[in-house]
Amino acid sequence: MGERKVLNKYYPPDFDPELLPRNKRPRDKQILVRIMLPMSIRCTMCGEFMRMGKKFNAKSEIVQDEDYLGIRIHRFFIKCVNCSGQITFKTDPKNTDYVTEHGCTRNFEHWKEKVVDEDAAE
Repeated sequence: MGERKVLNKYYPPDFDPELLPRNKRPRDKQILVRIMLPMSIRCTMCGEFMRMGKKFNAKSEIVQDEDYLGIRIHRFFIKCVNCSGQITFKTDPKNTDYVTEHGCTRNFEHWKEKVVDEDAAE
């Protein structure tokens, strides 16, 4: 029972940590993440509206050969809740926003239009 609570382990004198197998992950591997939608979108296949803040289990990957001032761009893959069609969007660090790529269209956001008008006025 007491051996479970030991904080340090015994390593023999001939132990070589370089011989341990390491799992190398490929650079273009997709990882599973839990994400909330950063914008309201509409599926182009079935017309289902999905609001900003809806939670999804998504696959994330780093876009190869594309970055902005050294900042990596991530692409996210989700499925529509109604028709299970694939939807993709990616980060846009230049505008601190997201860009829809495939399977959906972005809904109009009136608050974003006001910000663009204020920037144009200045």
